[in-house]
Amino acid sequence: MFQCHICSATESHTEQVNEVFKINGKFYLVEEIPAQVCSRCGAVTFSRETTEKIREMLHGKSQPVKSINVDVFAYQ
Repeated sequence: MFQCHICSATESHTEQVNEVFKINGKFYLVEEIPAQVCSRCGAVTFSRETTEKIREMLHGKSQPVKSINVDVFAYQ
């Protein structure tokens, strides 16, 4: 049963999300990750299997499917 780790709500829905990970100062975008999204606050939760697959992608021998440029702003 789902319970949100942020607001404790029990309602969620499945959605594909994009997430940016920072590893050793470098950013990686993983697209279309299956996730449970809290219906109340929008917190995103990944299953253990999904988390492991992302870890293997980013730390293994997988190659990115594409590269993009990203504009960076400093909040001062």
